[in-house]
Amino acid sequence: MSYSTEQESFWAGNFGNDYIDRNKGKNLLASNLNFFSMALKQANKLKSCIEFGANIGMNLKALKLLYPEIMQKGIEINFKASENLSKLIGKENTFNKSIFDFNIQETFNLVLAKGVLIHINPEKLEIVYKKLYEMSNRYILIAEYYNPTPIAIKYRGHKDRLFKRDFAGDIMDIYPDISLLDYGFSYHRDKSFPQDDINWFLLKKDNS
Repeated sequence: MSYSTEQESFWAGNFGNDYIDRNKGKNLLASNLNFFSMALKQANKLKSCIEFGANIGMNLKALKLLYPEIMQKGIEINFKASENLSKLIGKENTFNKSIFDFNIQETFNLVLAKGVLIHINPEKLEIVYKKLYEMSNRYILIAEYYNPTPIAIKYRGHKDRLFKRDFAGDIMDIYPDISLLDYGFSYHRDKSFPQDDINWFLLKKDNS
């Protein structure tokens, strides 16, 4: 399959396959449970969510434990990861394609991007922002590496594969009806529930 950016091909291929083995297990699930308990404490009960870049579903698995009745869908570019994801949330709820190629009329209480926007080609970020915005009918949760100004850094020895910036600020600047509900930081040296040094921002549509 051909893609419009190098970053998409990177994650659809062998690097994306290898990522699966580095990001799973009971300890990660425990950390994710703690993370979402904090990040969503200001949110009302959630009945539906969609995750951009869901991988094998470790985030969705944690959310399902917190909200047992939640309806879940996930977008994942890597075929191997999407096969694992479909076993968790069902094939009908799993979309093995690029975020750029994904379109759906449905909206969700929560739209989630956790460790995904940092790997999107900066020239195409506004396309993804638009999809995050349009698919949300209440909340958007952004959990990414933060930097006040855009910067590119090497990712596991690869150039132009990781980009840091103020993603949440971008979205609020573009969409005036989006406001900041809560925010925080998760540290990799947390002795009980480490995450990957991510800043998280819970955004809300003001008319929801």
